[in-house]
Amino acid sequence: MQLSRLAFETTVRNALIEDIGSGDITTLSTVNPGAKASAVMLAKSPLVLCGVEIVVAAFQLVGDVECQILRTDGAHLSGGKETILVVHGAAASILTAERVALNFLQRLSGVATITSNFVYAVAGTKARIVDTRKTTPGLRVLEKYAVRVGGGANHRFGLADGVLIKDNHIVAAGGITNAIEGARKYAPHTLCIEVEVKGLDQIDEALAAGADTILLDNMSPAELRTAVDRIAGRAVTEASGGVNLSTVRAIAEAGVDLISVGALTHSAPAADISLDFLPEGSD
Repeated sequence: MQLSRLAFETTVRNALIEDIGSGDITTLSTVNPGAKASAVMLAKSPLVLCGVEIVVAAFQLVGDVECQILRTDGAHLSGGKETILVVHGAAASILTAERVALNFLQRLSGVATITSNFVYAVAGTKARIVDTRKTTPGLRVLEKYAVRVGGGANHRFGLADGVLIKDNHIVAAGGITNAIEGARKYAPHTLCIEVEVKGLDQIDEALAAGADTILLDNMSPAELRTAVDRIAGRAVTEASGGVNLSTVRAIAEAGVDLISVGALTHSAPAADISLDFLPEGSD
């Protein structure tokens, strides 16, 4: 799985500008400009790796640095200081790019890791784990990439990608039927129309109005099973709300097609990764 450098180089460049400002005062004042060094990035806890090429870009954008990649995105690492990559070059450049590089790698590996945990939890069912738009502003493309690396799938990237009629849209439109009819008239025929229902009583109206996907919000596994039976394949079913690692298996076993999990991106803990300089003269 590849991520085009065009998709992230501007983001990385802006992160470096934010961090460096007018100059890395500590490095400028303590490190000889001609000094060379080698360093290793280490996985210190179990994780699914994501963001290696972004790390490389961070170092290369700062200065004269070469990266030897030992583990690539999607690798399952056991921790215990497993080496991800080795960095060679100007010591000052390595030090200046270190935090930005680690921030991206820790964040994206965290998203990939929690996604992998959810995917593993529903293994053997037909349910797919999908993300939401609850992403870090400016990092959506990268975080959704991390979800894919972790084995999940992507929901909408943005508001123009599909119609998702939620409870507030329904109130503003005057009902489910009005909302779906309006979407049919306005949206291109290529876009899926999804509607959120809060209770079983709204399913028949959503189906009659022609919803392509029905989002079953905050329903118990028993309610989800009833909803799936009522829909009977006439629309894609998506469960959302109240999803965590202790509930996701029961939700999947209710027979839904998709389970959307905001926690993949809004609550993923950063992976434990460090960068350590090697002693002078080390290979």
